This record gives sequence, C-alpha cells and structure tokens, in this order.
Amino acid sequence: MVNCAHCGDEIIGEPFYCNECGYSYCLRHKEPENHDCSIVRGSTSFQQTPTMTSSYNQPTETVPISQEQSYQQSTTSGVVRGTTDGTYTWYRQESQIPVDAFDPDSGINFKGILLPHKSELFHFIIGVSLIFLIGIITFIPNLITLKGYEWTIFMLAGFYATAFLFHELGHRQVAKHFNLQTKFRLLTYGMMLTVIGVVMNIYSLISGGNSFPSLALPGAVVVLGLSTINRTTGLCKAAGPTINLVYGSILLVISFIIPDYPLNQLICLAANLNFMLGTFNMIPIGILDGQNIWRWNKKVYLGLCGSLLILLITTYALIYAPPAINPYI
Repeated sequence: MVNCAHCGDEIIGEPFYCNECGYSYCLRHKEPENHDCSIVRGSTSFQQTPTMTSSYNQPTETVPISQEQSYQQSTTSGVVRGTTDGTYTWYRQESQIPVDAFDPDSGINFKGILLPHKSELFHFIIGVSLIFLIGIITFIPNLITLKGYEWTIFMLAGFYATAFLFHELGHRQVAKHFNLQTKFRLLTYGMMLTVIGVVMNIYSLISGGNSFPSLALPGAVVVLGLSTINRTTGLCKAAGPTINLVYGSILLVISFIIPDYPLNQLICLAANLNFMLGTFNMIPIGILDGQNIWRWNKKVYLGLCGSLLILLITTYALIYAPPAINPYI
C-alpha cells in the first residue's frame, strides 16, 4: 500500500513519483505546485520559525540506493508548512521517521539490496566469505609452490577479508556514534558480479587457463540520515579508509619484526592490500568514499589520500625490490 505523501490518502493505481523531492503522490497532488514541493524557493515573506526547517532525506553510506517511501507524513497539529532560515523557504512539513527503517514493516523499500529482511550478521557472513574465497583463488597460483608455506594462502585470504570487513565496520561504527540508522547489506548487482568473478576464476584454476580479474563488491554499509555534506557525513565516509590506513600500518611494522622470509614479505603484502583498498576508495568519483570526503574537507582528503598512496607505493617497492636490496631477504 502506498499513501500520498501530501494528503496521506491511499493511492489508487500507479503513484506519481516527484524527482525533485523524492516522494510519491496521488493524482490530485502529482504537480509540484499541488504538493508544496520541497524545492528551495527564495523568500523573505515568512517570519523565521526554528522548528521543522528541513525535510527528511534518505541517502546511504557507501552506495546511492534509491528508496520508495510509503509512510505517511506527520499531521500533528501546529506544524508550520512554510518555514524559513532567513534566506530560503521550505514548504513541506517534516515526515515521520521510522524508528527502525530496516524493519520489514517500516514502509521503506530499499532497492538494489539482496535479501533485505535477513539479519545483518547473515549479510556480513556471506559478504566476508566471498571476499575470503576470492583471496584464496587470487593467491593460490603464486603461493602453492612455496613448500612449507602453503598455509599462507589462507593467511593472506584472511587479511584480505578482514581489510574489507574492518573498512565496512569503520563506516558502521562511526554512524552508530552519531546515532544514525545503519546496517551492512548485500547488493544485488554487486553480488552478481562477485559470484560471476568467483565462478570464472575457479574454472580457470581447474582448466589451467588464465585467471580473470575478480570484482569484489558483494555489499556495503547503508547509512540513513546523511542528507548534507557536513562533518558527520565526512567522518562517516573517512572512517573506512582510515581503518585501512591504521590496519595496514600495523601490518607493515610487524613485517619488519618477523625475521622469517618469505613470511615477513607476505605480511608486507597484506599491508599493501589494505593500502590498496583504502586508496581505491579515496577516488573522488561515483559511490566511493573519496567524493564526499573531498567535498567536506579537502585538507582531510589530501592528508588521508596522500598517506595511503605513499604507503601503497612504499610497500609495493619493498615487496618487489631486487634481492640485493630487499629488506626482507
């Protein structure tokens, strides 16, 4: 059942979705002027009202997921439909925010999420398991010949999976700190690409052919309430790459402490994986973390991205340095 976001009546037939404000309306209120569309309009005709000065928007932490909102707007008496901050006026009253938007009965349908009503633990287990499997497939061809060190295949796959896991938990826990609703969720198309990559690489291992690049994006943390580019949004986005920076730095230090070759070099490779994941997410485009971090605070972006990039290049040079100057040999 879908209700009109303006009058609250049940919509008979196909609802009319407004691209400007992101709500669905009945036939009577489909036009922007008929539903007091939340497009910002310049105005000096209203007295400043400190309550309900913005509408509720529904973005996500790591990926832009379009959402259908079918819960009714608040009809509490005394709500002012026209409110102003002194420069602009909004004409929409605030909507009711579900206590748990991830609950099946919340009225919100998250598009692009696989098995949305399963527990977060279930989603984490599936996502991390797939990353672990991709790690095994990736490292088998190069490490299977290391006599006595075959077990390091699983060690590196574990470091690869935890780099992904800690990155997502970083987003999640910072969002929790700001009392935002958040959960890790498997992405439908991301899961499809990941599973196809896994199957193709397993086939290549069995047949002895060349391996294919594996796309590892089974899921991401979804955060509700990051409607603007501000400190909260910036810190939530920066948490993932920061975790990779710290995790990778710890592994890099450990690699110099361990005297056993090639184990020390493989630990450096695990550090390199963290720096690679963090640097990739700092690319300021699309759904990656870097875009919002750049828009929030360019100094933070340059510091975090620069640190990851320098350490990525450093670990790469250490791993592939000639034997005569390689510090691990």
